[in-house]
Amino acid sequence: MSNNKVREKVIAVGLILPDRTRSAAEEQLDELQQLIETAGGVVVAKVLAKRLAPDAATWIGSGKAAEIKRMAARQKAALVVFDDDLSPAQARNLETIIEAGVIDRSALILDIFAGRARSREAKTQVELAQLEYRLPRLTRQWSHLERQAGGIGTRGVGETQLEIDRRIVRNRISQLKDELKKIERTRETQRKARNAVFTVALVGYTNAGKSTLFNRLTGGEAWAVDKLFATLDAKSQRAAFPMPRQTVIIDTVGFIRKLPHDLVASFRSTMEEAVAADLVMHVIDASHPQVEEQRAVGDEVLRDLGIPRERVVEVYNKVDLFDAPLTRRFAPPSPRSARRGESASGGRRPDEGRSAVTLSALTGDGVDRLLEILRERELAGGEVVRLAIPNDRGRALALLHEVAEVHEQRTGERTTAVTAWIPRNFLHAFAEFSVADSQKRAKVS
Repeated sequence: MSNNKVREKVIAVGLILPDRTRSAAEEQLDELQQLIETAGGVVVAKVLAKRLAPDAATWIGSGKAAEIKRMAARQKAALVVFDDDLSPAQARNLETIIEAGVIDRSALILDIFAGRARSREAKTQVELAQLEYRLPRLTRQWSHLERQAGGIGTRGVGETQLEIDRRIVRNRISQLKDELKKIERTRETQRKARNAVFTVALVGYTNAGKSTLFNRLTGGEAWAVDKLFATLDAKSQRAAFPMPRQTVIIDTVGFIRKLPHDLVASFRSTMEEAVAADLVMHVIDASHPQVEEQRAVGDEVLRDLGIPRERVVEVYNKVDLFDAPLTRRFAPPSPRSARRGESASGGRRPDEGRSAVTLSALTGDGVDRLLEILRERELAGGEVVRLAIPNDRGRALALLHEVAEVHEQRTGERTTAVTAWIPRNFLHAFAEFSVADSQKRAKVS
């Protein structure tokens, strides 16, 4: 889609099926309009067709397609975007009828991602997704040669060129997959290097405010703007607040309904940051009209990634955008109501069994409570122990200060007595210095 100053005129088309209400279809078409505007287009008309089942040849039926043709001519629209995935044949048939460009939601999202990719990894992921999407559609690129096939001196030209093109694309896909494997190995090495730190991944629907929260927690300057898919690259930075141990916050790519399968597969390595994280913050735009649906999309992705519920904290963001009474809908329950599985307003909690907090990443309101939860989770992953470290074991003492939270330290003639909170995965490194263990050994002897 063009990103020139003269914005491309676009018609957005959706389909109402028996399992989809009109209001749900309208909401999805509104989101499609947002995507089109993000890609640089302007929606001049929106069309909803109602059918018992999609038409095999044109998805919406030839009559509705003819109606869109007249609308496109009247509005001078050069492109029609469908909210559902079209087969190559459906797209070809629609272009023939409408006499304008036709793409589906997946192609649109891939176009947005291509325009937003900045890092080598993101560019590789997007190119791979685009090629895998286009491979079965390559017949459209060479249709002019196929029409020539059979003429004198041109027999088989279309087929030959098409096969060459497919082979080039398959080879490039193979190269890109190898490239991503190398990038993933590098990322895995980086994760191992972060083994001594507590990692927190921010996930959620696109435009939920993850980058703004990332900046709030890290004091960083990640690009945060009111656009879908403003950033694609996973960013990591140390938390700017005092924590029991070194804490790294990771911002990830946003979710959206009906995200192209090829794109999900390509960005799998980026989302592995969430899988490997010690804690996942599911950021949800509490002010959005479809807040529950967007939350459900995020939940589905987290389930697909295999992230257990107990490792997720739901963060209801943007509460500054509506009146205070509405925040009670998402407020964490009191201890008594939590045991009953009720919300502060007495209703059944939608996030029963999970931690939840309401805040505004923009104003900072409620962030203190989120930091409390973060500290509690970190402390729950370790133990407070008393150690007696010989003074000639300076490396052990240095490691302790690197990975633990030292509460008290007294240097004696031979040993340094330390009381510290130590992450569970580092307890073994200091077991020989444990005062409790040495007392036990003395009793046994």
